[in-house]
Amino acid sequence: MSEQDQLQGLRVRIDSLDEKILELISERARCAEEVARVKMAALQPGEKPVFYRPEREAWVLKHIMEINPGPLGNEEVARLFREIMSSCLALEHPLKVAYLGPEGTFTQAATLKHFGHAVVSQPMAAIDEVFREVAAGAVNFGVVPVENSTEGAVNHTLDSFLEHDLVICGEVELRIHHHLLVGENTKTNKLSRIYSHAQSLAQCRKWLDAHYPNVERVAVSSNADAAKRVKSEWSSAAIAGDMAAQLYGLTKLAEKIEDRPDNATRFLIIGNQEVPPTGDDKTSIIVSTSNKPGALHDLLAPFHQNGIDLTRIETRPSRSGKWTYVFFIDFVGHQQDPLIRQVLEQIGQKTVAVKVLGSYPKAVL
Repeated sequence: MSEQDQLQGLRVRIDSLDEKILELISERARCAEEVARVKMAALQPGEKPVFYRPEREAWVLKHIMEINPGPLGNEEVARLFREIMSSCLALEHPLKVAYLGPEGTFTQAATLKHFGHAVVSQPMAAIDEVFREVAAGAVNFGVVPVENSTEGAVNHTLDSFLEHDLVICGEVELRIHHHLLVGENTKTNKLSRIYSHAQSLAQCRKWLDAHYPNVERVAVSSNADAAKRVKSEWSSAAIAGDMAAQLYGLTKLAEKIEDRPDNATRFLIIGNQEVPPTGDDKTSIIVSTSNKPGALHDLLAPFHQNGIDLTRIETRPSRSGKWTYVFFIDFVGHQQDPLIRQVLEQIGQKTVAVKVLGSYPKAVL
């Protein structure tokens, strides 16, 4: 057979496979609609339906990755199914999700990575506004940054948990790649200032010192705001990510300028619903202790004695008094696990107060 004949045969086969894929996706979507009907029919008077189940979606994605035969990688396959599930869920009930804006931020990218592009995403001007929107029931969930692998904890998020009674329903990790962006009118040989969020400037400090040591660095409210400013200026550049570059039509003068190639940010999904265990979970708690010698040791001892993996511990000033502190602790396990329940009881006997922020599936993507 000639090359043209072989290609034609493969194209016919691909067309046939595409039709089968479409048929199966449509069947899945009809099943999603039926799920919505079953849930609505089972509701008690005054009861609100729960359409989005974080534990179920985490299981599906992990299962798909486990049985993936290739040649597509696990992450690529999971992203495809993430979008299919997002669109099917929108048939049941379109989710409203608030995130730390404006448009084009890494938090928006994390929102779309976790929920897919079929959600109704709403940018908020501040982290506390995201918490308030979720607490008021104006949106189903919120997405906020909690820590960066280079710069550490996002204190505004931690402090907001002290003021609001919300539940952590999930987490998402996002690799952070920073680019130096310029507009179509930028004179690249006459740059006088570089805009970005303070954390992004810090994450690119060494690169900036080496390439633009004499250019002014201006911290602004977000990377998206930085990109927006550059759009209308001829002597400035911005440090931002791919979404901001696309949104404002900017060009990458330099790519991946972050000082650490493994730079990543962790985001939390906040809501009002408790999440059942999946077998691969994390739990987050806030603990306040008495200001006495050995208090921190007494707090951490039960975790060590029971072999529980602590993944993060942060300290913040308490609102109850001067020179008193609260501890934010993340660890592996679910609050419904018998061992975790036992440890939480032990901690409660040794501390002033323990508040469970939530148990949730570990980040899949």
